[in-house]
Amino acid sequence: MRPSNRDRILESAVRLVQREGVTAVTFDSVAAEAELTRGGIMYHFPSREGLLVAIHEHLAERWERTLEADAGRPADELTAGERLAAYIRVSAESATRAELQLMLEAATRPEWAAPWSAVLERWAPVPDDAEADPAALSLLVARLAADGLWMFESLAYRSMPEAQRRAVAEHLVRAVAGAAGA
Repeated sequence: MRPSNRDRILESAVRLVQREGVTAVTFDSVAAEAELTRGGIMYHFPSREGLLVAIHEHLAERWERTLEADAGRPADELTAGERLAAYIRVSAESATRAELQLMLEAATRPEWAAPWSAVLERWAPVPDDAEADPAALSLLVARLAADGLWMFESLAYRSMPEAQRRAVAEHLVRAVAGAAGA
């Protein structure tokens, strides 16, 4: 089955961000990347803002599917520790440069952040009782460390060696399991 032009456009835009950054996303540049016309892009996305929101939604949905595949079940069937462990593994193993750039850009616009926030709320929420509950505090610290891992790679413009990144992620997963009493 062929992917729709909408999916093709979104994947092309992600490739463009991967290579050139978010500012490179224009109707013309995405049209060239997708091998479509500017009108073909505008048929699906009448504004650049609409295209950028759709890119964020597209990637957040991809993360949701990847998290579910990693965990083997939807978020609502998992414990807090199991959800966070999946989030740590996925964020350490599969975050692309484009996703990292878009996540950082999302901090500037609530409508861009909304899809990412929804995923994080399901998979790695900030516990309300973290200051009073040592286990909840440990889960929060593990979440912050996992976020710091991808932030490090995004902001440092260098990657950790794969074995080191995997070791850090597994260390965090063990810490989550210990905090959750698993």
